[in-house]
Amino acid sequence: MRVLLTTWGSRGDVEPVAGLASRLLELGAEVRVAAPPDEEFVELLARAGVPLVPLGPSVRSVVTGAKPPSAATAFRLAPELVAARYETLLPAAEGCDVLLASGLMPTGARSVAEKLGIHYVFACFHTAGLPSSKHRPLSRPGHQSSPEETDNKVLWEEDAQRVNALYREAENRHRAAIGLPPVDNVRDHAFTERPWLASDPDLFPWQDQTDLDLAVTGSWILPDERPLPADLEAFLRAGAEPVYVGFGSMALRTSPDAARIAVEAVRAQGRRVVLGRGWADLAPIDDRDDCFGVGEVNHQALFGRVAAVVHHGGAGTTTAATLSGAPQVVVPQIVDQPYWAARVAELGIGVAHDGPTPTYDSLSAALTTVLAPEVRERARTVAGLLRTDGTTVAAKMLHDMVSGEGRSTHA
Repeated sequence: MRVLLTTWGSRGDVEPVAGLASRLLELGAEVRVAAPPDEEFVELLARAGVPLVPLGPSVRSVVTGAKPPSAATAFRLAPELVAARYETLLPAAEGCDVLLASGLMPTGARSVAEKLGIHYVFACFHTAGLPSSKHRPLSRPGHQSSPEETDNKVLWEEDAQRVNALYREAENRHRAAIGLPPVDNVRDHAFTERPWLASDPDLFPWQDQTDLDLAVTGSWILPDERPLPADLEAFLRAGAEPVYVGFGSMALRTSPDAARIAVEAVRAQGRRVVLGRGWADLAPIDDRDDCFGVGEVNHQALFGRVAAVVHHGGAGTTTAATLSGAPQVVVPQIVDQPYWAARVAELGIGVAHDGPTPTYDSLSAALTTVLAPEVRERARTVAGLLRTDGTTVAAKMLHDMVSGEGRSTHA
């Protein structure tokens, strides 16, 4: 079986795909991954044993530029990504049996599969962007449950037109260039009627979250056997469990003092700090020996050795923290992160911070809650409920699809 996996987005979009690629390789499949050319993603896929096929611009260049991404950025980026998918995926998918796409609106991927006559799958890590009569689109304020199902349906129709405004002209122009007819609704064309949901059902109860027919695999986790750096290991051994603070791929433009606020709030709890640099470039605020700054490290090894994890609420980080049994403070920034924050609070394994900008008082209050023994006990209980076989389930589904035993969307 030959598989092309593709995504474009932050680490939370790339690492699950790397996890599936690694598992497919173990089962004897031939795998390629087309993803953003960021250096950390090259290293991530190398760890999974898969070379990266560069797709589009680097994500970091878009997210951490001099100015925050705007509507103008979106209208410039959308056709660029469509063109990149046709240019990259057509040759990369030649000879493959299936093309699986995820990440930021993968317009163009299904068209490539259609042109080559191979299977196509759209996979997502949450349902927040999928059409639903139960909630509003993320593109609209007030993303909450609404009793007015008709209103929600209208909003989702408007969301489809918003996506069309960004992608349709470029998509249909490239489809015409390879001899394919135009599509009217590029969002629904990319999503298909049966998306795959790669999320743990206990952490993310998906029932009734979308009007589409989901195929649920469980989370895609890339095993990480790397030891922690020697100096970090020494820091962990030198005292009581610290609190980890890191915001991954978030630039945190609204929180320029995030490092100072976090360090001071953690110190006020009598705890040491491990500060994850991330794309916000967090760094220790002084030379005291109770704060240790780290770059990219093995979260699977680290999170099980900290008192709590303060993070942005990405799907991957939330899953890793939950699996570790560490209490969490989720400071959501964008897209699906408010949902993950609310879910962590609902499960009793942490606190959902109110809004994206922490203050000393707000973070101190959240830490006081999550450092209580009962939250730690609950976090460990929930950790024992989660499954870790999502990549195995997905690999079998792909095998069954190719062999004709499973349902699929044929382009």
